[in-house]
Amino acid sequence: MSKSPTTKIATHTADDVFVRGKSLCDDLIGKLTFTEMTYFHLLGTMPTPAQTAVLDASLVTLMEHGLTPSVVATRLVYTSAPEAMQGAVAAGILAVGSLFVGTVEGAAQLLTRIVSGDGDGEAEARRVVAEHRAQGKHVPGFGHPVHKPDDPRPGALFRVAEAHGIAGRHVAALKLLAAAVDDAAGKHVTINATGAIAAVLLDASIPSSIMRGLAILARCAGLVGHIHEEQSSPAMRAMWEAAERAVPHEP
Repeated sequence: MSKSPTTKIATHTADDVFVRGKSLCDDLIGKLTFTEMTYFHLLGTMPTPAQTAVLDASLVTLMEHGLTPSVVATRLVYTSAPEAMQGAVAAGILAVGSLFVGTVEGAAQLLTRIVSGDGDGEAEARRVVAEHRAQGKHVPGFGHPVHKPDDPRPGALFRVAEAHGIAGRHVAALKLLAAAVDDAAGKHVTINATGAIAAVLLDASIPSSIMRGLAILARCAGLVGHIHEEQSSPAMRAMWEAAERAVPHEP
């Protein structure tokens, strides 16, 4: 007979809520920051100061990057249905995919593969790049249409990780992968923010399987900010008209 499903995350009584065995009212509210609570809720262990700093820096990094596809979607949907802010945020979150923001998950999987390989990380990195090139695919975590020659965000993230003594095997694996990407391309290709975030979060003991969720969490806050700006300084009409100008009708 199969075991009945259970949850270890939360329960409640008439006078309290319990999360991972701790009292929400006595142990968590006013005691943990949102970043600390996020780590604790996800993994069931209290983060160290270093893990908190790296997760916090990653969430800050992913919150905002201007009028990205997710932001445009949110602004357009909010203006169409302002009575349902959650729908507008949901529309933007749907754009956190394998090409934008969600690449943190793919990058993390590759770094895990390099670290857990046969011990020759350099050779494994070259194999990863060769496989992607053979399939005509970009290596997730590399390249950026605006930030050239280098994305400024990885350096800031690495400095946080190094300052807290948490930059380890996965940051090292990312640098091996970066060298292999450059060698195969015959030119320098920047590590982008999602590549760096994948490395530092793995070194903070956060599994790759939930990293896209963290990207969603960070971007959600940014989308609410864009909705607030749309409320006071609407831009949707300008975006709509710009789209019509950029893509004229051809009979």
